[in-house]
Amino acid sequence: MSPEAKLAELGLELPPAAKPAGVYTPIVVVGNLAYTSGHLPVRPDGTRVEGKVGASLTVEQGHEAAKLTGLAILSTLKANLGSLDRVKRLVKAMGLVNATPEFTQHPAVINGFSELIAEVFGRERGIGARSAFGAGSLPLGVAVEIEAVFEIE
Repeated sequence: MSPEAKLAELGLELPPAAKPAGVYTPIVVVGNLAYTSGHLPVRPDGTRVEGKVGASLTVEQGHEAAKLTGLAILSTLKANLGSLDRVKRLVKAMGLVNATPEFTQHPAVINGFSELIAEVFGRERGIGARSAFGAGSLPLGVAVEIEAVFEIE
């Protein structure tokens, strides 16, 4: 099943592709690798998921924010590659969690992204190397920021 058909089966829609909010591009393709810039969690209505996990947000809310961030990354890939079918596999993802100093469940939050990508592309193509970090703050006060590298055709 194609990644786009899988998204439809899951009842998920991609948001509009992100536009740069600074001096960068949302994606750079070098050879057979697509590097995405850090993406933020955007709800279908265009609002961002803001807050600090461990204070104003629960792990579950952070997990959902990471899933929304994954949809934003998929949108950028599709807009720039023409089709998600060009994605061969996730190589590496790095997730930042806006969290309190005592918060320690960063991987559980970033799993929202990882589980989405594994479901859309299948476990073999959708699970890559990953890092999950805590941050004292993130741009615009968002809950998570994620960047990823994909192998493409």
